[in-house]
Amino acid sequence: MHGGNHWGGSLEIVNSNSIAEGFADSNNNRSNNNNNNHSSSSTDDWDRAALHSQRFHHLDETQQSWLLGPKETNKKNRYVDLGCIVVSRKALKWTVASFLIAFLVIGLPVIIAKSLPKHKSAPPSPDDYTHALHKALLFFNAQKSGKLPKNNGIPWRGNSGLSDGNSTTDVKGGLVGGYYDAGDNTKFHFPMSFAMTMLSWSLIEYNHKYQSIGEYDHMRELIKWGTDYLLLTFNSSATKIDKIYAQVGGSQNGTSEPNDHNCWQRPEDMDYPRPVQTINAGPDLAGEMAAALAAASIVFKDNTAYSRKLVKGAKTVFDFAREGGKRRPYCRGNPFIEPYYNSSGYFDEYMWGAAWLYYATGNVSYLSLATNSGLPKNSKAFYRIPEKSVLSWDNKFRIFLSPGYPYEDMLRMYHNTTSLTMCSYLEQFHVFNWTRGGMVQLNQGKPQPLQYVANAAFLASLYVDYLNASGAPGFTCGPNFITLAKLRSFATSQIGYILGKNPMKMSYVVGYGKQFPRHVHHRGASIPSDGKKYSCKGGWKWSNNPKPNPHNITGAMVAGPDRFDKFHDVRTNHNYTEPTLAGNAGLVAALASLTTSAGIGIDKNTMFSAIPPLYPQSPPPPPQWKP
Repeated sequence: MHGGNHWGGSLEIVNSNSIAEGFADSNNNRSNNNNNNHSSSSTDDWDRAALHSQRFHHLDETQQSWLLGPKETNKKNRYVDLGCIVVSRKALKWTVASFLIAFLVIGLPVIIAKSLPKHKSAPPSPDDYTHALHKALLFFNAQKSGKLPKNNGIPWRGNSGLSDGNSTTDVKGGLVGGYYDAGDNTKFHFPMSFAMTMLSWSLIEYNHKYQSIGEYDHMRELIKWGTDYLLLTFNSSATKIDKIYAQVGGSQNGTSEPNDHNCWQRPEDMDYPRPVQTINAGPDLAGEMAAALAAASIVFKDNTAYSRKLVKGAKTVFDFAREGGKRRPYCRGNPFIEPYYNSSGYFDEYMWGAAWLYYATGNVSYLSLATNSGLPKNSKAFYRIPEKSVLSWDNKFRIFLSPGYPYEDMLRMYHNTTSLTMCSYLEQFHVFNWTRGGMVQLNQGKPQPLQYVANAAFLASLYVDYLNASGAPGFTCGPNFITLAKLRSFATSQIGYILGKNPMKMSYVVGYGKQFPRHVHHRGASIPSDGKKYSCKGGWKWSNNPKPNPHNITGAMVAGPDRFDKFHDVRTNHNYTEPTLAGNAGLVAALASLTTSAGIGIDKNTMFSAIPPLYPQSPPPPPQWKP
């Protein structure tokens, strides 16, 4: 159709000159084609098959080889036509091999990994405090009274005290449940309430740690076991009450009749009368019970119905504590209580209970009471009496760190008193005596020191975390600046002493470490589970038995050494080997504050979640002005 030659020049090749001319013409034509208009560029659409037939019909084989190179058959042997591209066979083989190797090395493992079941990342390695904490919590499982859950985890314990309080006609089902206090089978409600407050306080401040180490649900179950029982000890559905059941079991000194102290029996085998002590006045017990219920209501704020029930009970029992004409110690004149858990006063319980109710409800009337100048005056909180700075079941105070009008002056005094308390714990200020082995003697060298040591360690560690949260590098003791590291060192040294860093090389927590007490003063742990029921008097052979207990009461912190760091592992001396509910609660709190398995610091939000702003909130901006 078109006479033009795509190669330029003549289609006939005569000699080498004409070939050269042809290639020259071709170059000229290409240059001209770049400047042609659209109509001339249509030559690109020529029928190439037709041109091929015209051009090469007259060329011999040699001429064709000059223009087209090697024969087509060789190219087919070395290349593969993939349609859109032509590649060499060798390159294709290497490419396919590379993809196959990449799949085997990278792709296949990824597919296998994604097909495997998902697992949570491993938690951080637990430290010594975490190991001890796991064990310390088991002590509460061993102290449970009532009908035990199947997963209680203490194989040598069973149902017990199922007839407790059956003479109390106003309590449906009696006073079944709660915890035995120590190595006997008595349920003392005053220290039990304190223990529940301490457990709740610890869980509120360090809930993230308990969750990380897998003890969060366990802690909540232990607290609820206690608060469920405390709600039975008064008419918690009422708004006004006139009595509280203060104790179940116990004994009177000097009597020979069967009771918790004259008999040595497992709780499961008790067959003697267990009298219930009823009080019609007792602001100390009622104030502590209010604190326990209010603190637990914060723990269970995710369970709205139960949290409200706890708050209601706390308000009711606190109103009982504040009722005029009934302000006398709960134990006064009661021979079943006074020799054992004698209260030294109730103004500290007023502050303690009011503070916890304020945290639980946000009601400023409770804050007004907690900061009333008369309470610290009557409780001698600001008198700098050393024993008043020691937290225990009988002596409480609260750390306030957020002063606000109109309470700022009183709260600042509480804060200053707390700082002075921390100063008193440090050996350099010679407020308390110390043993040569490194234990602070917070109970003035009297027996059973470790419960006070554990509480002090918890307060010191918590105070460090509070100051860290507020950005304070330390505090002052007179002209001396005390770093947070120094106060934390006090806490770690005291817990270290309890866990075995002492002259006896003895861990005072049963089951922790290589050497720990084997003759714990505890009825249930000392009597074998051999299917036999030992009578009130028949069980004493196990008390006097020189052999180790058949059951280790894991996690129990015993009473501790004397003021010379000496410890006698004998079952018959409770001043060395008897554990208590309140003492173990302080140990749990201290261990949780010190463990770093789940990081450090406190939960700054949970404690104050119910508290409204102390200052008026900023008013909303005015509406936009329109002319």
